[in-house]
Order: sequence, then structure tokens, then C-alpha cells
Amino acid sequence: MATLASRPAIRSERSESRLAAWAGNRFLLLAIGATASLFAVGGRFDVSLAAWIAPIFLLRFMRDSKVVPALCLIWAVMFIDTVWWTLQLGVRQNAAALVIALVFSSVFFVPYAVDRLVSPRLGLYGKLLLFPAAFASIEFLMGSLSPLGTAFGLRAITQTDNAPVLQLVALAGPYSIGFLINSMATTANWAWENRADRKSLPVLGAYAVVLFAILLGGALRLAFAPPPARYIPMAGITPDMNIQRAAEATLYGAGSDAGGSGLVRSRSDLATLSPAKLQTAWSMVTDDLLARTREAARAGAKVVIWSETAATTLDQFKPGLLAKAASVAREEHIYINVTMGQPFARNQTALIDPAGKVLWNYDKNHPVPGSEPVPPVSNPVPIVATPLGTLTNVICFDADFPGLTRVSADVMMVPGSEWPEIGRTHTLKMASVRAIENGYSLIRIAYNSQSAAFDRYGRVLATQDTTSRGGHIMYADVPVGGGRTLYNITGDILAWLSVFLFAAFLFVGFGNRGRQIS
Repeated sequence: MATLASRPAIRSERSESRLAAWAGNRFLLLAIGATASLFAVGGRFDVSLAAWIAPIFLLRFMRDSKVVPALCLIWAVMFIDTVWWTLQLGVRQNAAALVIALVFSSVFFVPYAVDRLVSPRLGLYGKLLLFPAAFASIEFLMGSLSPLGTAFGLRAITQTDNAPVLQLVALAGPYSIGFLINSMATTANWAWENRADRKSLPVLGAYAVVLFAILLGGALRLAFAPPPARYIPMAGITPDMNIQRAAEATLYGAGSDAGGSGLVRSRSDLATLSPAKLQTAWSMVTDDLLARTREAARAGAKVVIWSETAATTLDQFKPGLLAKAASVAREEHIYINVTMGQPFARNQTALIDPAGKVLWNYDKNHPVPGSEPVPPVSNPVPIVATPLGTLTNVICFDADFPGLTRVSADVMMVPGSEWPEIGRTHTLKMASVRAIENGYSLIRIAYNSQSAAFDRYGRVLATQDTTSRGGHIMYADVPVGGGRTLYNITGDILAWLSVFLFAAFLFVGFGNRGRQIS
């Protein structure tokens, strides 16, 4: 019979045994990690906590399983996550979508593979830092080299409802969130692997202190944010869908649907439709844009932004379009960010000042691969100092490239155009992170999508659904000033440090042949 003194010890041993049995169920670990990962893909249904949970359980499964089955199953999880991401965002399921899923799943599988193959050959620091360094390196390389930028895989996107932790990107950049999240995964797994040894406590304590400092610092940054000294009254305008439909009827007859604001279905249409007919149809849309620009100015807006390719034009019509916009800018004493699309040729903005002068001409650097039939143009992001504040501009998908948007300005303007399924995610999650990174306000005006304005902390100032028929005007008083962030000044130091650590651990791990991987 057990004595009273021994019963607590027995209960403790039984609890430990049950916990070990539960954690030893590898396929339960895989199921939990895989399910959580579906809510952490940078899509419409993300849950911020899921991004922290998924890698803990997936790593545990990897480390407790045979190499080949574990690698195959984790790759399958990455593939399913990528396909689920495309489905959430309404990406057409075709051969291109399959290629994207295959490539992205393989790339983001790499951190798990190297952790399983290399970390057993490393010491404490390698076991803790290899996986987060690999993940941050992959995010950085994809954001810098991939034609889709940070559209998929960036952990920061999953944390947009976790404002305190997201403030970290102002210090260390967008890839720091992935490093932080995946450091928790390796720390939790180290603690489990050494649960019978007190040496796990300092590791847990160190991570807890770092995480607490980040959360507290982010909360304090938000709580004690100084009020802006000045605001710019701004307005964003999207084309009136009813007028577009009437313009389509002018080109193609009643009941037609050109499927977009450009009103030109194909290159053959552009060749067969007369310039006079095109100009008549396009002018219907442009004249309405200018009329509503006047309306916004008379409501108090000092800067008016059109959504991406709101006005369609050809080279021979562009001077006339800009002259009309310049006349409105002079008469209303406003700035107008005119957005122009030349079918199959250009996607451009032109900022016009209150004197009617064109301050910049900017072409989209990153057309969406496979769905935007215009060539990419490598040109610098424009920055103009005005009496209202320093203004800058990129176009839609450009904002998915952190290196391109890392400029010094007061307000970033992002005209966009997309489909409804991606709209809220692209605006309220992806684009808002750029504001925090760089310390500028950001206003994104998107056709058939979601428009929004953010302050330098990523807080929503105004938002508007633009998917309904008719035209839309969104007003926002946008803060000016506040200063550049550390990340905006220093750049991707943490990302490059992650690349260095990743390479160093690989070198050490593969050089240490004394430890076998089973």
C-alpha cells in the first residue's frame, strides 16, 4: 500500500506518463500542427495564435519521426497550405496555380527539412536558432527575389490583429516576426526534449523575457503614441461601375461585359476598335472621375487619389487627359494622383500639383505575373516634398515588396485594383504592414476591393468596401510626420543576420559527421 507521502509522487509520475503518451502520438501532433497551419497562411481566415501553434507541433512531429516519412508528410502539409491560400484569395485554379503551390510548398518546406537533418548535429544554439534563421532567410529571399514578393509565407501578415507584437517590424523589419514565432517553436521543443533537466529553465526564461519585452514595448508604443502635429485631408476615388458598363456598351453593344475597368478585352479588340470609338468610351469614365474629384475637393480633400488604372488611355490621348486633370487641380487647388492604364502596355501614375504641374510619372514595377498583361518597368519610387507633407507612391502589387517601399516619406499612396476575395486581405493585412515598417501613413484606394487608410502604427483611419455597383469616394484625415523607423533607416540587418546564421549552422552541421540522423 502506498503511503500518504508517496501518493503525490505517484500522481506526478502518472501525469508525466500520460503527457508523454499524448506527446508521443506523432500523428496527433501532425494533425494539430497541420490544422493550425491552415489558419496561418496569410489569407482571409487567419487566426494570429495559429501561426504560433503550428510550427511547435509540426517540429515535434518531425523530430520524433523517421526522416523520409516525416519529410514527405510535412511537404504535403506545406502543399495543402499553399493550395488553401490560393482558394481563400480566389486565385483561378489552373496550371499556373499548381506551379505556384508546388514551388511555394517546396520553398517553405526547407526550414523543416534542415531542422530535421541538421539540428541533431548541433549544440544548444543551433537547435534553437537554425529553424527560425532558416525561416526568416526564406521569407527574405522570397520577398527580394520571387516575382510574388511577400504575398505568401510572410508571418507578419498573420499578426495584423496582434498590434503590439507587429510593432516589432518598425525596429527589425517584416521578417523579424517569422524569426520570433519560429523561435518559440524551437524553444518549446527544447523544453520538451529536456523536460527532466533543469537546464531547460534558463532557455524558457530567456525566450519569455524577450517575448514579454516585445509585447510590452509594442503596447507602450501604441499607448503613448504622440498625437500627429498635422493631417492631410485626402480622398480616394474608384471608377463608377455603372458608367463603365455604359462605356462597354458603347464599344461592344448592350449586354456586354469587358470584365474590367480597362474596357478592352484583348489585343485584337485594341487593333479592331477605332481610336475615336475608344476615346469616346474612355472619356465617359474619365469625365466622371474628374467630376467626382471636384466633389471630393469641395468636400475638403487636398489630395485626391484614383484607384489603379482608373483612366484608360493611349499615348496620343494621354496629354489631353493630363491637361483636363491639371485644369481641375488648378481650379480646386488640390493634388491629384492620376492613375492611367494603357492596355497591354503601361500601368502608370502621375501626380499633379495645384499649379497644374506634373510632379512625377511612375510605372508599376511589379505587374502581377500571369494576370496583368503589361511589362514590368524598373523605375525608382517617386518622392515629392510638398507644403502638405512628403508624398510617395507605388502601385498595388508593388506594395508586396518591402525593399521597394522602404522610402522616407510622410504618406504612401497605393492605388490598387483586384477581385473581392483578395481585397480585404491585400489591403487590411498585407499593405498595412508597410506603414508600420517605415513610419509613414498609408492610403490604399482599390477598385472592386477594399480601400483603407492607416497611420504609422498600422491603425485603420478609414475603410470602404468598393465592390458594389456605382462609384465610391473614401475620405480620410491622414497624419503627417512622426519620423522614420529604425528599420526604414537600417534596412534588413536582421534578415541578413538570419542568412548568415543559416549558412553557418549548415556548414557546422554538415561538417559534423559524427552524429547520425535516423
